Amino acid sequence: MKFLKLWMFAAILICGTVITSCTDDDGVNPSPAEEVEEQLKKMTLREKVGQMFFVRPEALDTTIHWKEYSDLMPIELQEVNNCMKGVNEKYPVGGIILYAWNIKDEAQLARFIPQLKALKGEPLMCIDEEGGRVSRIANNPNFHVKKYESMAAIGATGDPANAYECGNTIGTYLNGYGFDIDFAPVADVNTNPDNIVIGPRAFSDDPYVAAPMVTSYLQGLQDAGIIGCIKHFPGHGDTKADTHYGYDQTQKTWAEMLDCEMVTFRAGINWGCQLIMTAHIGAPKVTGSDIPSTMSSVILQDKLRDELGYQNIIVTDAMEMGAITKQFTNIEATLGCIQAGADIVLSPKNLVEAFDAVVKAVEEGKISEERINQSVRRILLLKKYAQIAHFLF
Repeated sequence: MKFLKLWMFAAILICGTVITSCTDDDGVNPSPAEEVEEQLKKMTLREKVGQMFFVRPEALDTTIHWKEYSDLMPIELQEVNNCMKGVNEKYPVGGIILYAWNIKDEAQLARFIPQLKALKGEPLMCIDEEGGRVSRIANNPNFHVKKYESMAAIGATGDPANAYECGNTIGTYLNGYGFDIDFAPVADVNTNPDNIVIGPRAFSDDPYVAAPMVTSYLQGLQDAGIIGCIKHFPGHGDTKADTHYGYDQTQKTWAEMLDCEMVTFRAGINWGCQLIMTAHIGAPKVTGSDIPSTMSSVILQDKLRDELGYQNIIVTDAMEMGAITKQFTNIEATLGCIQAGADIVLSPKNLVEAFDAVVKAVEEGKISEERINQSVRRILLLKKYAQIAHFLF
C-alpha cells in the first residue's frame, strides 16, 4: 500500500511540475497545473502578493515591536489573537513559520496549528526541524520524539540510509502535528573549519559524501508526507560569520562552486526538490558585487534557474536577519529579492510595510503582475502537493 501511495505521489508531482496538460484519458479532469491557472484568474492582486509572504506569527500582531530575536522569546506568542485576525483580513499570507518560542507542548501545538491554517491565505505550516542543534520540537523537553546529535554525525557513518531514517522520522512527527514544510536539510558543504553558523548542521566537508545524504533525507521527508527544502544556496559552508547578525561572503569562483557546493545542490535539483532557500552571503567573484545572493539575479536567475535548470520555488532565508537589515531597508530588501527572482519572501521585518510596497510596485509598473503570477503559480502548485501528501500519508 505504501509503495502505491508513493507511486501516486510521484506521478502527481511529475504531472504538476511543468505547467502543461496532464489530464485523464477522457480529457475531462483538469491537471493540478490547470486548476492553478483557474484559481490564479480569480485572485486579486493583494491575494496574489500575500501568497509570496511566509511569516512568523508575530508578523501579524502589529502590537509587537522587536529589535533582537531575544525580544521575541519572552512574548511566547502561542495562539491566534484578535489583532492577528484583523491584520490578516487585509494581509493574507501564503505560509507561517513557527519558532521554538511559539511551541509549548503537544496540546498547545494541536490548538495553534488549526488556528493558523484557518487564516486568510490558507497558509502552509513551516518549521526549521533539521535534527541536531536546529530543532524547534526535538529540543523542547515537552516533546518526546527522537533526537539526533547532528547531521555531521550522520554523514560520518557514510550510510545514506541513516539520513533517510532521520528525515523520515522527523517528517513523520511533523506530519502528525500538522506541518507541511520542513526547511531542511542543509545542503551546504562545511569546508571552512571556522564556520560558526553551519558547522555540524552540514552532513560533510566532502560534497560527494553530503550529496547522497541530502537526497536521502529529502526522500525520507517525502515518504512521510512532508515537503523538504535544501539550503543555503549558493552555499554557506565556506564562510565565517553568522548572517543572522551581519554580512558575510564567500570568495569562491563559480568554477570552484561547481566542484563543491553545486555537487549537493545539483543532486537535490535532480532528485526533484520543491524548495531551495537562498543564503544572504555575497559571492563577489560570481556576481561582481557585494550584493547578498538573496538579492542577486546573477545567483538566482543566471546560475540557479538558467544554468542549473531549477524551475521550482526559491525561498529567501529570513529577511529580518542582520545580513539584510543592516544594509537595506525593509522595502529595498523585499523588492530586491523579488526582482532578483525569489518566489517566497520569508519573514520580512515588517510585513505590512513590505506587503504594501510590493502591491504599490506592481500598481506603478515597477514589477509586472506577470512576474508575481510566475511565483504564485509555483506556490499554489506546492499547496496542492501538500494537500495530496497529507491525504496519502
